[in-house]
Amino acid sequence: MLSLLPLMLERVGILITVAFLLSRMKSFRQIIHNEHGLAEKSLLIVVFGTFGIISNYTGVEIVGSVVAPHGWQADVAAESAIANTRIMGVVIGGLLGGPLVGTGVGLLAGVHRLFLGGYTAVACGISTIAAGIVTGLISKRFLKHRNNAPWLAAAIGIVMECLQMSIIVMTAKPPEAAFALVSIIAIPMIVVNGFGTLLFMLIIQSMLQEEERARALQTHKAFYIADQTLPYFRQGLNAHSCREAAAVILKLTNADAISITDEHYVLAHIGEGADHHITRQQIVTQLTKKVLDSGRIHKAKTREEIHCTHQSCPLQAAIVLPLIVHSKTVGTLKLYFTSPNRLDSVEQELAEGLGKLFSTQLELAEAELQSKLLKDAEIKALHAQVHPHFLFNAFNTISALCRKNPEQARQLLLKLSVFFRSNLQGARHVLIPLQKELEHVEAYLSLEQARFPDKYEVTLHIDPALEKVAVPPFTLQPLVENAIRHAFGKGNRHGRGHVTIRAFKQQEHMVLITEDDGKGIVPDLLQTLGKHAVKSIEGTGTALHNISKRIEELYGQDASFQIESELGAGTKVVIMLPINQNKWSDQHVEGHYRG
Repeated sequence: MLSLLPLMLERVGILITVAFLLSRMKSFRQIIHNEHGLAEKSLLIVVFGTFGIISNYTGVEIVGSVVAPHGWQADVAAESAIANTRIMGVVIGGLLGGPLVGTGVGLLAGVHRLFLGGYTAVACGISTIAAGIVTGLISKRFLKHRNNAPWLAAAIGIVMECLQMSIIVMTAKPPEAAFALVSIIAIPMIVVNGFGTLLFMLIIQSMLQEEERARALQTHKAFYIADQTLPYFRQGLNAHSCREAAAVILKLTNADAISITDEHYVLAHIGEGADHHITRQQIVTQLTKKVLDSGRIHKAKTREEIHCTHQSCPLQAAIVLPLIVHSKTVGTLKLYFTSPNRLDSVEQELAEGLGKLFSTQLELAEAELQSKLLKDAEIKALHAQVHPHFLFNAFNTISALCRKNPEQARQLLLKLSVFFRSNLQGARHVLIPLQKELEHVEAYLSLEQARFPDKYEVTLHIDPALEKVAVPPFTLQPLVENAIRHAFGKGNRHGRGHVTIRAFKQQEHMVLITEDDGKGIVPDLLQTLGKHAVKSIEGTGTALHNISKRIEELYGQDASFQIESELGAGTKVVIMLPINQNKWSDQHVEGHYRG
């Protein structure tokens, strides 16, 4: 028995070496890391089934009580058996791939063992198939404990090996030989298979953690670059802002040159090739023109694909990303490389993330431009609600979540995009559907609740029939923001605050109510809020005044705006808007909004 142990360790070392080499292969890492479709499951069956077959061939032959360590086990004699590490591959395949993979791997390894022969062939074949099925069935529960996965997998491997020993004792004939065999191989095989499974799973876990760390670092890097370029892209696409932004991107990425264009001209080019990719000249590369025409990402791995007409251009690879504002391609961001090998998947993912972030920043710049063009100073102030501190707080929150919860960070980034898009759309339209205003509110709340998850709770009670009814933009969102910023300060005695938004029909009017249970408003201040701006430590009341003024200008006496509040009990804002005026009908709003 003791002489068998080092031989078994030698066999498991072969498999661990193969496992380590596989973990360095990009294709294998992608199969393990991503969700498993039928193609991926088939590959997992082949990979781990091959592990089982290799284990059969490299097993240690046992003749009676004699260990015969040498030879490739292509044909096991009738009076012989083999000690091997077959269960290790089957267990790992089932745990990682689920029932289909576990069953497939068990069948491959088990049937192969059956055809090798020996008096334990049937018992080993049955136990191998059973191990694949069992581990596949428990895989979902196993994957929920990923932090302890290696040790749990080792324990499962030990149990499966014990199951195999039991099946050999119960089914192999003659029984005396089976019992003698198990007394020799049980402890070495149980120990070595458990140890091998532990090492194998540690390699897999390390590989997965590397992928997650790389993604988190790339996401953090993208947000950092976006934060550094924000002051420039907020100025829009012009030669100065693009030159400064390109310098930041070149410094913080592995690209050899950065170029930014609008629809017609090169606005900035920094790095290699700057002698002929000249700023303020018309776009000449066909690759850039393709991106502008299609609005899709294009990449090139040769100088010919870039279509640069300069004969000695050092740029050999590129990825070109569209900069999109309001679904229109307004320019491109280009990352150039002097060697195709430098444009790897990591750089590509980073570039794609930057393209989306920069598009959002340009939409922000468009929103600020729209606000500057508004004639009314107070409405201008309302439309320009995208405060820099809100943006930086949102970026900081998302960046903090990138490492511990990348999926939540991705969702918040989408909400941030919705928020800015709503600001842009609100600045361009007199009326929007209530549904769009609610999307603006929900996007704002998602970002704020990520920062202060336990500060308040918001409840919506909206009549679905009113979702397409016209409302002035920035009607509800400023009210919710006021409640969050002012109602639940230090003076709130009720702990967690509550905000309720209701929309219902009352005769020929739509009633919008925003209500909180915060600290309320002092009576002297309440008399002036909504009528004009006020001087206060906590705010100016400009948002409330602007809402009231716009409602009055749009609807006259057919609408109303009221504020009710009681100290220590909360505040309620009630807005009544007409529904059936022809010029503000649902059909008019939809057509106006889409236009």
